[in-house]
Amino acid sequence: MKTVQTVNELKQIIAINNTKTIGFVPTMGYLHEGHQALLNKARADNDIVVASIFVNPAQFGPNEDLDRYPRDIERDTQLATDAGVDVLFIPSAEEMYPFESGITIQVGELSTKLCGESRPGHFDGVLKVITKLFHLIQPTNAYFGQKDAQQLAIIETFVNAYNFPVQIVRVPTVRETDGLAKSSRNVFLSEQERVEAVHLYKALQLAKITWEQTNDLSEAITKGKEHIESNTSGKIDYLEALSYPSLQPVTNETKAVLFATAVFFEKARLIDNILT
Repeated sequence: MKTVQTVNELKQIIAINNTKTIGFVPTMGYLHEGHQALLNKARADNDIVVASIFVNPAQFGPNEDLDRYPRDIERDTQLATDAGVDVLFIPSAEEMYPFESGITIQVGELSTKLCGESRPGHFDGVLKVITKLFHLIQPTNAYFGQKDAQQLAIIETFVNAYNFPVQIVRVPTVRETDGLAKSSRNVFLSEQERVEAVHLYKALQLAKITWEQTNDLSEAITKGKEHIESNTSGKIDYLEALSYPSLQPVTNETKAVLFATAVFFEKARLIDNILT
């Protein structure tokens, strides 16, 4: 595996491999089994696998956990090597954003739902870095986890709307044995909160089952929220159901429904979802 830290080094490697299929996995590091699933899928599908580790400041608000976001480059490098990554790109913020262009990407309506409502500007920052990475790496396929369902929907819509020459590949959420979605932020949970956190997934399952049995979405959401409130010390940011990937209200014509939640614990905000 070759590790590079500069844009020029990366561009040289991509140019040499321009006749091969490239699978790309963007990450913010602190890799876990969820990332491993993305890397494994990329390895199976492509000639070359490129992964990036970059804690993107553009997608963090002023009161969010940019400085506290867990980092372990040495461990991540070993895990990437074990997963068969060919090129690991680990740029600095200065390398990715050497100057302020004054040009912005605004997501619009899709960023006003779910996580976007309480994290203004977050998804604008996601598309800012994804655009740069896609242009630099020129991947054939790019791999994203279903756990970040809103991010995935926005990236799919963006790529389709603006004719990016890349195929977005969805990879199912990877979970602990008790159902908790794998997340780099799980490390911030206290022992008691870790026990409670499994109820996010259980609440989503309850909401989904209630909706299937009653066809009453309002009752389903209420049941899910009550379960979280009764079984955790967390504060609900949202628990909602929307069409997917359009993130619009559910109608009789809706083919796929996303049940999604975000819950604040003392030192971590966890998200999870189920897609019907």
